[in-house]
Amino acid sequence: MSDSKKKASDRAIAGLKKKATPMAASAYLEGILKGDVNLLSQAITLIESAVPAHRKIAEEIINGCLPHTGNAIRIGITGVPGVGKSTFIESFGSYLISNFGKKLAVLAIDPSSPISKGSILGDKTRMEELSMNKSAFIRPSPSADTLGGVAQKTRESLLLCEAAGFDIILIETVGVGQSETAVHQMTDFFLLLMLAGAGDQLQGIKRGIMEMCDALVITKADGENKNAANRAKAEYLSALHFYPPKESGWIPKVDACSALTKEGMDRVWDIISQHHQWLSERGLLQSIRNSQDLSWMKETLTDKVLQDYFQSPEVIAEIKKMEAEISAKKITPFQAAERLFGLKKN
Repeated sequence: MSDSKKKASDRAIAGLKKKATPMAASAYLEGILKGDVNLLSQAITLIESAVPAHRKIAEEIINGCLPHTGNAIRIGITGVPGVGKSTFIESFGSYLISNFGKKLAVLAIDPSSPISKGSILGDKTRMEELSMNKSAFIRPSPSADTLGGVAQKTRESLLLCEAAGFDIILIETVGVGQSETAVHQMTDFFLLLMLAGAGDQLQGIKRGIMEMCDALVITKADGENKNAANRAKAEYLSALHFYPPKESGWIPKVDACSALTKEGMDRVWDIISQHHQWLSERGLLQSIRNSQDLSWMKETLTDKVLQDYFQSPEVIAEIKKMEAEISAKKITPFQAAERLFGLKKN
């Protein structure tokens, strides 16, 4: 992200903090529907805010945007550390804008460290060229205590970006952990980026993700690495045959590209376009999105139930008693859980 855009984002956040009350939801909605990225940024900041008043306005904005959503292609992008996700996104995004006149939004799933509470993806400022393009909008997700919280905010931000007229929404994951599943559940197409000769030590990461991917692309296929990339392409193509077939009937594709030379960006876009057409012609696109919406409803309900439960004064007091009894070996953790569960049943 360029210094100018970062300063603008900082000013927007500072402005919200200074205001006793943000603007009315209708003002943000009007600006979003006109494609005003400044008001879009401010609205997303409201979504990210933990202030109840901000959250209420954010929900009004989201509801107002809903009739104007659903027209973008939603693409999830993941890959092992060092694969060059940001570099790929910048090259691929620039290709889509310059060759097809697309409007591109990039959202990054950015969960905080569970130990330091700091941002794992605090360096999401590397897409300098793309961030300066007027047809692009880049927004890292905020740090949060749980991945679910970050993913929910990203999901809502996606809807606002669609209402603002963005044709392509790219959602990038950190590349390890559970964020891939969250992104897979909010996108139409899931792209896995891999390196040639990554080694067997990455098989544990790849197994689950490869089952989800709609395409696997070998990055950095240039210079001396080009032959290795082509060999890896053949190997991964063979490996994908051993994975269960997708319900949609789509067969995952494998290719190679270079963000440095721009080679292969056209093929990646062709694959995504073919997949989008495949789902649309079979009536599967809306079906998948409906299923995702229902899944998000259930997950959100679960989060709210848990939040309500642990904020109950009765539960808080009982948990302290249980902790003391567990430490004193008077009760097992399982018995304690049963007793705590019984509080809300009575």
